[in-house]
Amino acid sequence: MQLALSDDLSGYLIAPDPEAPRLTRAVEGVDHAGQPMRISVVEERPLTIFLNGQEIVTAMTIGDYPEYLALGFLRNQGMLAEDEVVRGVEYDEDLETVVVRTDGQTTYEEKLKKKTRTSGCAVGTVFGDMMEGLEGVQLPQVQVRTSDLYGLAAKINRTPSLYLEAGAIHGTVLCQGARPLVYMEDVGRHNAVDKIAGWMLSEGVTAEDKLLYTTGRLTSEMVIKTAMMGIPVLASRSGFTAWGVEIARQVGLTLIGRMRGKRFVCLSGEERLLRDADPEAVGDEDHKYRRKGAPA
Repeated sequence: MQLALSDDLSGYLIAPDPEAPRLTRAVEGVDHAGQPMRISVVEERPLTIFLNGQEIVTAMTIGDYPEYLALGFLRNQGMLAEDEVVRGVEYDEDLETVVVRTDGQTTYEEKLKKKTRTSGCAVGTVFGDMMEGLEGVQLPQVQVRTSDLYGLAAKINRTPSLYLEAGAIHGTVLCQGARPLVYMEDVGRHNAVDKIAGWMLSEGVTAEDKLLYTTGRLTSEMVIKTAMMGIPVLASRSGFTAWGVEIARQVGLTLIGRMRGKRFVCLSGEERLLRDADPEAVGDEDHKYRRKGAPA
């Protein structure tokens, strides 16, 4: 199987930019032997999201694609209906705010009072009943080729990213077949997913033939967000939580974890898998792609 080159960004509509100056900073310290060192660390900034005149939430984020993050967060919280007309999205860099303006009135006081703190590394917040809206979810029965899974993992793991450069961050990738389309990163995996949801909403992209790949754990929050977006397959190089697996089985989501080299585990929705690749022809993952912080 042909592995992606480390500088191969072909096919991406949006790819990470690990060289962007606002996303990391160089910090000096000492290593285990007391030797001076300088590494890149990820920035973290507050972003306050407003829906019309109502303040909804302040998220901690790396600061890229704030408009997509705001749109995706509101859509995934059920605060933007399918037929909602978005009149504008206004980002103020100095005030660190995004205002999403719609035709409708904002009446989410009761929903805002009911918060669930999720297990995201940057501590995500879900408003209202976490399971609200899942009852009517019908995910399409698309086929997932294992050759596509192996190809995606190989290309994504070799794509230049903040994840490879500095660590301390999660990546989420919207994929179609064997092609990664949009690769978003953030300090919390929920933010990265919301950015993709916002991009899909902005661009009018449909979900039924897509796959979502994440570097983070397959938690209940990740499963719920993916299902609410209408995406039938969620995959990760990381592991599962029991509630995440239970919800995936309830809504018929294909859930694939521990994707490393030729290995993966599917705990829900195996009927979508088409095993068209020989795992022994894939090989094991190179240790140099197992991350974390790199010298600046």
